[in-house]
Amino acid sequence: MKAPIIDFHIHPVVYDQFYVETALNWIKEMHADKNWDRFYRDLSDPDYFYSYLQNHGIDYGVVMAEISPMVTGICTNEYVQRFCRDKEGLIPFASINPSLTVNTGRELERLVKEGFRGVKLYPTYQHCYPNDRKLYPLYRQAEEMQVPVMVHTGTSIFKGSKLKYGDPLYLDEVAVDFPELTIILVHSGRGFWYERAFVLARLHENVYMEIAGLPPRKLLDYFPEMERVADKVLFGTDWPGIKNPGANIKTIQNLPLSESSIQKILGGNAARLLGLPVKKPKQRNN
Repeated sequence: MKAPIIDFHIHPVVYDQFYVETALNWIKEMHADKNWDRFYRDLSDPDYFYSYLQNHGIDYGVVMAEISPMVTGICTNEYVQRFCRDKEGLIPFASINPSLTVNTGRELERLVKEGFRGVKLYPTYQHCYPNDRKLYPLYRQAEEMQVPVMVHTGTSIFKGSKLKYGDPLYLDEVAVDFPELTIILVHSGRGFWYERAFVLARLHENVYMEIAGLPPRKLLDYFPEMERVADKVLFGTDWPGIKNPGANIKTIQNLPLSESSIQKILGGNAARLLGLPVKKPKQRNN
């Protein structure tokens, strides 16, 4: 039986606050061939969006909140929680900004108890090194509750982002200090640090590479030995920063990798991390 296909990196199209000159305009340009008002209305509906994913071959999607008011904007945890509620195929991940939260560990505990399956940190947008000690209560709590922590690594096109915070090497210290913590290197060190992301995934048992935002056809240029870390790679699209998720899936399926590795990358690894059944969720007809 084939593993489900899981998109580990989805942003809602609705934000409480968007920086118009950066994130919102970028999305509009990406989907300039569509009627924006209709696109925005349709993809704001969770049922429609769930069917949209399935029509592109995606069985489950990780939907992420974002609290990055200095750079991209705010998509609240509460909105993501409502968006994913009662949707088997939509998996909510929280956002915690260490500059705005006094006790990051207690906040994560609260969010997980409310149904979130993990958390994403945005160091380049939140201007905080990922090994900052104010994040250690969050890491300790995530390790104890066995929930994954996604961390943006690598470059960003958005005005106000500071790339120095995106070096994956800072997460080596976190992986050593919290050996049972699942750490996901979002974008796999995109731009400057592909090799560092690869080495960290090889070195640490619970460090994973996530490949959203990377052109699938270039993956083996960036990671020539990807087959060696096939157990540690997670597929993601960075939607709505992509026009056609299904095309990315097909490109990965046609890479010169073993069928086993392709299935792990597209969903098998994610299903294991999230404790999802191999059985695919039922197709919804809208």
